[in-house]
Amino acid sequence: MDSIGRRRWAIAEGYIPSQSTGPAPTMTSHETACLLNTGDRDAQVELTVFFKDREPAGPYRVTVPARRTLHLRFNDLKDPEPIPRDTDYASVLMSDVPIVVQHTRLDSRQAENALMTTIAFSE
Repeated sequence: MDSIGRRRWAIAEGYIPSQSTGPAPTMTSHETACLLNTGDRDAQVELTVFFKDREPAGPYRVTVPARRTLHLRFNDLKDPEPIPRDTDYASVLMSDVPIVVQHTRLDSRQAENALMTTIAFSE
């Protein structure tokens, strides 16, 4: 299969609640970037996180193997620093090969959970 997607993606909305309801880790409130690499080469992806009142964090680096998907929880990012909870942020993903990026949030602060997903903006 040919590679599909783009090399630059933006997710303008991000927020990880510090509270959760339900069993961890499945029901822990989180943000996820779902990365799809349909090509024949591994994708080297750099993620930079932007805030309203401080300098950006990153880059965070991940590899999406060829012909695979990676569901990257922002909650799990640690290097160079964890993403702060209860803080508005946005992110930009840069890949060396075309990929597709979808953004998902699970907000389980109350028993009535909310799940939101959308395709990221590509250029």
